[in-house]
Amino acid sequence: MEEALIQYRNVSIYQQEFCILDEVNIHFRPGEFVYLIGKVGSGKTSLLKTIYCELDIADGEARVMDYDLMHIKQRHIPQLRRQLGIVFQDFQLLTDRTVSDNLAFVLKATGWKNKAEIKDRITEVLKLVSMETKGYKMPAELSGGEQQRIVIARAMLNSPQIILADEPTGNLDVETGRYIVKLLHAICKAGSLVLMTTHNLQLIKEFPGRVFRCEDHHLTEVTDEFIDPALLQKAVMEEATEEVHEEETFEEESETLTGTEEDSDTLTISEGDATK
Repeated sequence: MEEALIQYRNVSIYQQEFCILDEVNIHFRPGEFVYLIGKVGSGKTSLLKTIYCELDIADGEARVMDYDLMHIKQRHIPQLRRQLGIVFQDFQLLTDRTVSDNLAFVLKATGWKNKAEIKDRITEVLKLVSMETKGYKMPAELSGGEQQRIVIARAMLNSPQIILADEPTGNLDVETGRYIVKLLHAICKAGSLVLMTTHNLQLIKEFPGRVFRCEDHHLTEVTDEFIDPALLQKAVMEEATEEVHEEETFEEESETLTGTEEDSDTLTISEGDATK
């Protein structure tokens, strides 16, 4: 059995004085695809932030690869982050430079110096996400789905063992969202551990994985709910009801304040591509 890449035991996560998640126990290995679900503010993003040391862990035991997060030194945090691939919902691309220059910036910042090797690696990761002809484009010239593929390429630059994807389909249409999740599953099959937060339970039905729910300050595995069709339908309906409620609340608050891409049938990434 492969050693865990992420292991938390009785971990507590706080934002200032407020407990976000308590008694978190997780054990994730290479090649696993893990979904984190739950209402807005339930702790999904906070959990991801602890993995890349953006948010401290209050107590418990926590290891990410070879790093003890309870005792990690500040100077070692950049080293940890270089071994992670992070995919943001809002892309966070540098808007004043081309796609290739965005990727080159990351490589140079993480210690790459040889210009030929930098160029070759950029070509490799763009090919992985079927964007090899878009390197000269500015981010504003790309669709949302294309920008998200560039973000995934950026996350793959240093061949990370772990990919953290925070609502990667949240700003995309249905078909483009499916493409992005299919791409992340292809990366997972090549050996990476992928953690993805999402509100889209239909995607979980189509692209299965382990599922954990953040609720009432606890993280619970609920994978069985997404195997049993009846339980899955119930979960989907509850999620839809919650989304309607959130939209109605937003509209009511707004009135108070104002006074009134492409899809593909097959995606394959070889283990050599993912770990090169």
